[in-house]
Amino acid sequence: MQFIDRAEIQVEGGRGGDGMVAYRREKYVPAGGPAGGDGGRGGAVVLVATENLQTLLDFKYRHLFKADDGGKGGPKNKTGAQGADLQIAVPAGTVVQDQDTGTILGDLTRADERLVVAVGGRGGHGNTHFASNQNRAPDFATEGRLGQQRTLLLELKLLAEVGIIGLPNAGKSTLISVLSAARPRIADYPFTTLVPNLGVVRRPTGDGVVFADIPGLIEGAHQGVGLGHEFLRHIERTRVLIHLVALDRPDPLADYCTVRAELERYGRGLTAKPQILALSKADLCPPDAAGDWQSRLAELTQSPVIVLSAAAHANLDLLLGRVWGLLEVPATVAT
Repeated sequence: MQFIDRAEIQVEGGRGGDGMVAYRREKYVPAGGPAGGDGGRGGAVVLVATENLQTLLDFKYRHLFKADDGGKGGPKNKTGAQGADLQIAVPAGTVVQDQDTGTILGDLTRADERLVVAVGGRGGHGNTHFASNQNRAPDFATEGRLGQQRTLLLELKLLAEVGIIGLPNAGKSTLISVLSAARPRIADYPFTTLVPNLGVVRRPTGDGVVFADIPGLIEGAHQGVGLGHEFLRHIERTRVLIHLVALDRPDPLADYCTVRAELERYGRGLTAKPQILALSKADLCPPDAAGDWQSRLAELTQSPVIVLSAAAHANLDLLLGRVWGLLEVPATVAT
């Protein structure tokens, strides 16, 4: 499946229907007078969040969305039909921004949440509105107004509670494949993971927690280098980060510092999130060397460090135990 997490679209509310010029033509009513009805209001464009979509791929080839126009006013003071609203399904987790003003219009995080992004135009007045003592039979009506027009930037931020981060080939994809039913593409070269992978991991209580394997960050990711810049936004919604540092690398401490620096430069509160440090690929490193790197990283960060191997299923229960414990702590900052 192709992963698309940004899209630009144009939306336009329906035009209001024109008012009508009409007169009463009834038998035994000598002074019929004006009887033109108002035009109907144009339809609105409404975004509706759904859990059935995971990407913004639907907007890759279609960019213009317009609601129905309102109907023209009728005789006998009948109001024209209101234009039908246009409902557009977007993935839950979509942030909607007005491209021209930069204003955030909404953040659709829950299924069935709705956001009106373009209102329909008001219908025109029929000639009944303009009758007066000076003009008892007005012969004019007003046109309906155009609907609201906007250019929107849609940005998808994954709704995962736990994000797995680290340099390319840190073992993120292997870990999520072992912990969940996700089956990401895995290889021994950088940037195997080109899109975020989601997997559901079961708690001991039976409910599921969504984990996201975020594509590898490299130095300069916050400026658009590599793939990480494209997906750093997906970490913003997570409550807990698992930072994997591979033990088969020449300098795991330098690797940790590289990713940490990118999180700091990107900002938006990423470094303030609870973070679990784990040295991965322990099966590829002698135990004494793994213990040495564990001590050095713990001293550097003043935090406990787990040594694990996803391939050998070593210390995964310890890792998950810490994740569950951190998720029990109420979030103090909205993500």
